[in-house]
Amino acid sequence: MQFGIFSVGDVTPDPRTGAVPGDTARVRAMLTIARHADEAGLDVFATGEHHNPPFVPSSPTTMLGYLAGVTKNIVLSTATTLITTNDPVRLAEEYAMLQVISDGRTDLMLGRGNTGPVYPWFGQDIRQGIPLAVENYALLRRLWTEDVVDWEGKFRTPLQGFTSTPRPLDGVPPFVWHGSIRSPEIAEQAAYYGDGFFHNNIFWPLHHTRQMVRFYRQRYEHHGHGPADTAIVGLGGQVFMRKDSQKAWDEFRPYFDNAPVYGHGPSMEDFTRETPLTVGSPQQVIDRYAAMREDVGDYQRQLFLMDHAGLPLKTVLEQIDLLAGEVVPVLRREAEAARPAHVPAGPPSHAERVAAHRDATASASDTADTADTAGTTAGSLA
Repeated sequence: MQFGIFSVGDVTPDPRTGAVPGDTARVRAMLTIARHADEAGLDVFATGEHHNPPFVPSSPTTMLGYLAGVTKNIVLSTATTLITTNDPVRLAEEYAMLQVISDGRTDLMLGRGNTGPVYPWFGQDIRQGIPLAVENYALLRRLWTEDVVDWEGKFRTPLQGFTSTPRPLDGVPPFVWHGSIRSPEIAEQAAYYGDGFFHNNIFWPLHHTRQMVRFYRQRYEHHGHGPADTAIVGLGGQVFMRKDSQKAWDEFRPYFDNAPVYGHGPSMEDFTRETPLTVGSPQQVIDRYAAMREDVGDYQRQLFLMDHAGLPLKTVLEQIDLLAGEVVPVLRREAEAARPAHVPAGPPSHAERVAAHRDATASASDTADTADTAGTTAGSLA
């Protein structure tokens, strides 16, 4: 099972000091956080994509391309790549380039985002969000899997004899997650293509998460990709830890109360009860997240939001050390012990996808050879 962190890249005043990092400092802090996560042994770093204050990560591939050169092992991903307002041609080229630069340490999560005005900013209509997601991804897949594409759709100009460059590494595109909080159409899209489904459930009660993941699993099996429990699932999460649980609550409360995403709303007590936010000791985090599989089944990726709400960089790095040193080893061990042998331990790596592609190509070639032989034999008998 993969464990990592994701960042939404918010620029938020520290409620204890009033200090505001500024865009440049925040971007550089995200780079430091990603490098620290790699050094600590986490599996994934993912950045969001936003085009409005108070968020800074407007160009995920620029950030991840830099990180590809300064990290060694960590998978570089996105917490959202906007499939609705980005041109599929640019996505095909940018993420293939990132895949090549990172030597396959790349995947991406496609989503529609959570900012309505972004649609007209990029010349689109928010009322067409779902149709845009469906059509744009269908084109993106063809651009990655076909060398020459002729295409015509509703939302962009036609393509004639177009080849996106560079071609995907080893002829195999990056693994794709479809991220959705509440849209069954996106879960259906993930299931139809046999892709991963990421439910970023940080604001939602577990019964909603269970319902969405169950629907995706059922549809994955319906479309012939394998048993429902082998579908590739990822979840979001939020934690704040100290060795002493009460100290964690006291330290995190002012950040929670003033956070741009949930501040001045439900109390921290209500929020931790109703959502995956867990504030307390490492053991409390272990207990909470080890129990997730009881509701959603064995899943392959768990990402945590840890650098939001104005938390100082020093504190975030301390949180990563606690996560990587005390929480993840236990969660990984428990997940592996409980996982049935036929269920994937994680999403497929680039090497695994290349091997599967070669096997499929060889199988298709053998089938064609058999058909040719049968035809020749039949002809000679005639």
